[in-house]
Amino acid sequence: MKTLVAPAFTVQLSKDRAFNDHGWLKTYHSFSFADYYDPKNDNWGALRVFNDDTVEGGTGFPTHPHRDMEIVTYVLSGKLAHKDSIGNEGIVGPGGVQFMSAGTGVRHSEYNADPTESLHFVQMWVIPGKVGEPPSYGQMNFTPEERTNTWLRVVSGDPAVEAPIRITQDATLAVARVEGETVVYEFAPQRYGFAFVADGKVEANGETLHKGDAVRLYDVPRLAVKGHGELVLWDVPGID
Repeated sequence: MKTLVAPAFTVQLSKDRAFNDHGWLKTYHSFSFADYYDPKNDNWGALRVFNDDTVEGGTGFPTHPHRDMEIVTYVLSGKLAHKDSIGNEGIVGPGGVQFMSAGTGVRHSEYNADPTESLHFVQMWVIPGKVGEPPSYGQMNFTPEERTNTWLRVVSGDPAVEAPIRITQDATLAVARVEGETVVYEFAPQRYGFAFVADGKVEANGETLHKGDAVRLYDVPRLAVKGHGELVLWDVPGID
C-alpha cells in the first residue's frame, strides 16, 4: 500500500474480507495473509495483519515460527492456550490480551483450551519499530467495566500514551464496549486508524457498521462511535 497524501475514510464490510473454512478453524483476513494476497491490501500503515479467528474445541495451531513482528491477540470468547520456545505458557480468557514480540525468532503454539466450546479471537500483527530485539511474551486480563463506554488503551509504543503493554512501534491498540453512549477517539495528524466491530451494531462517523465490518482512516482527526457493540481500534503510523 502506498503512503496516502489525502484524508481517507473507507468501510470494509465483513463479506468483503477473505474467508477460509478449514473445519477446525474459520478465519477472516482483513489484509493479505497466507494464501490470500492482494498487492493493494497488504497493510494499513504499520498494521500488517488483522485476522478474525474461530477455533473449534480442543484444536489449534501447532508449533510454528515468527520473527521481527509485534503480535497481539485479543480474546473475544473462550480460552486461548499459549506455549512457546522461550519457556512461556498461559491461558487467556475473554477480554484478555496476549502479546508477543517475535524479535530475533520464537516458536509457539496456540490452542483452544476448552475441549468442547469454540474460541473466538482477533490476532493482529504490527510491523515493529525495532528489529533484532530479543523475543518476549506476556498476557494480561481486563474487566468488562474497564472498557464499557470508554476507549481502554491496552497496548502502545507511544511514550505519551499510558498503556500497560508496551511494544517497539509507535502504535496504540484500544478496545471499547459501547452500550448506548458515544465514545470518541482523537487522532494526531497523518495517522492511520483501523476500527473493527467484533460484535453488535454501531455508527462510526455516521456510517452504520455491523459485526465483522471495519473502517480505515487516514488523517481523520476524530472517530465518534455510538450504538451497542464491541470495538477494536488501532492508531498506527505510516511506513516507508
